[in-house]
Amino acid sequence: MQTHQFDAIIVGAGGAGLMAALYASKGGANVAVVSKLYPTRSHTGTAQGGIGAALGNHEEDSPLWHAYDTVKGGDYLADQNAAKVLAEEAIDAVIELEHMGLPFDRTPEGRISQRRFGGHTSNFGEKPVRRACHAADRTGHMILQTLYQQCIKHEVKFFDEFHVVDLLVNNGAACGVVAVQLGTGELHVFHGKAVLFATGGWGKVWQVTSNAHSLTGDGAAIAFRRGIPMQDMEFFQFHPTGIYKMGILITEGVRGEGGVLINRHGERFMEKYAPRIKDLASRDVISRSIYLEIRDGNGIGGKDYVYLDVRPETVNRYLAEAGESRRVTAADIEKKLPDILDFCRVYLGIDPVKEPMPIQPTAHYAMGGIPTNVDAEVVIDENWTVMPGLYAAGECACVSCHGANRLGTNSLVDLVVFGRRGGMAIAEFVKHADFVPLPANPAAEAEAALKRIRQSKGKTRPYELRQQMQKVMMDYVGVFREASGINTAIAAVNELRHRYHTDLVIDDAGHKFNTDLMEAWELGCLLDLALITAYSAAARTESRGAHSREDYQQRDDANWLVHTLAFPKDFTISSTGELHVDLNFNKKVDLSLAEVDPRFAPKERVY
Repeated sequence: MQTHQFDAIIVGAGGAGLMAALYASKGGANVAVVSKLYPTRSHTGTAQGGIGAALGNHEEDSPLWHAYDTVKGGDYLADQNAAKVLAEEAIDAVIELEHMGLPFDRTPEGRISQRRFGGHTSNFGEKPVRRACHAADRTGHMILQTLYQQCIKHEVKFFDEFHVVDLLVNNGAACGVVAVQLGTGELHVFHGKAVLFATGGWGKVWQVTSNAHSLTGDGAAIAFRRGIPMQDMEFFQFHPTGIYKMGILITEGVRGEGGVLINRHGERFMEKYAPRIKDLASRDVISRSIYLEIRDGNGIGGKDYVYLDVRPETVNRYLAEAGESRRVTAADIEKKLPDILDFCRVYLGIDPVKEPMPIQPTAHYAMGGIPTNVDAEVVIDENWTVMPGLYAAGECACVSCHGANRLGTNSLVDLVVFGRRGGMAIAEFVKHADFVPLPANPAAEAEAALKRIRQSKGKTRPYELRQQMQKVMMDYVGVFREASGINTAIAAVNELRHRYHTDLVIDDAGHKFNTDLMEAWELGCLLDLALITAYSAAARTESRGAHSREDYQQRDDANWLVHTLAFPKDFTISSTGELHVDLNFNKKVDLSLAEVDPRFAPKERVY
């Protein structure tokens, strides 16, 4: 076992991790980034349509309007101080990325080009506004490449293909992590004054997802096992437009360019559900609308999908009806959405400039996760108590700028704004902090967990448990939920966890690049997070944002304008795999903007 010592350990090399590493390094810290993937393969690279910032390059815009859309889109569960920070600092962050060399698309005047996106409005919901800054439909990819180059320039040390499997805590403070070097199977201990998790989401809990195979919630599950609560886990966003059956994302930018949703009768059905903003309503609204159309027998051919139509003749017809003078051509679509067209041509054999695209909602983004404050410091209770030395940013974190439903483009804003704030906070922290001693035999627990999997002699392979978990979560804890179905899911996932701990078997007992072993370990993370999600969904007896209860169809601000905190009831997981969760509902939602501007007060969301 090797031990490495750095001021700051950043776990994850996506946008949040790279931004944190860059700013911690700029602040004088000796920084290591530990990632199970090569950095430019991180999931930030799949973000397509844009990063939101109220630059006003096409029409008047304001950070206050961006904050309002964020709060409204989050169904008023967003912490409004965090939404304000997100919106205000987005402008500087985007301009900084431009100065770093990110090749944004340009207006004829040479400014950063912006497009419309769902839920983006001017003047507090009056009309759609162009706020999404874009680099074709490869915006996340460009951010990832740009930040990685900057980290190399500032001499950040990278440990690629090192899979973190444990968080080290001593005397109530974070002091490092344990990682498996995938190429050798050896365990490495990383000792640091500060640790930041930026490990992404856990969409692989569900059967149809836009998430890559590697998004298994490692950081969140590791933190939970060390007694850190998970916040608002019932809120997981289903993006309305995933490729039918495959879940590959079709960016909201398609609708921003004029694409419309069509049912089997050729109707633009969003006019029924969001008559003012139509196909650019927030994601939870559109996902539910698609499911309702399908439930009413309006899916294409009676099946469980609808069409997304971006054919120029369709787009131009609706633009004319709306009184807009602009028109689009096939060349415009080819230029602005090249990756989307390629996805459909390769995977579906469909040319979107000539044929509509079959789509269905796909599990996409975790609004919940490791609770933090606006400086990315991890908090461990409803009183905002900070755990010294521990930070989180990006999708694995819950600063709760997204509330119950994330606004389109705000994921990339979240990465750069709170990744940067986390890096700056770490740089200051390590200047004055000492190294907390490592626990005795720091890798012992991780080594025992991996040894148990490697030596398991059961009959069930990990992929079987994964498939069953994904199906039950899709069926019962998806876009629509109700008590009996959620309880069915809780029982089923607990049974799968029991089998995971008592009847598992893997085929590869080797050490070098043992994907069989590591995927089995990842499955344990997914099962934990699936169970926490289901427990949290059962407890919240209302509908809000991405959490839609058919047995409690109304939002209940009187009782539920609070965050959920889920704690492990027993810090030791029994040999049978049982896990119970304690829930706390005393973490109040920050309503600071509503205190000075009544337009931010919770009210009915109208689109």
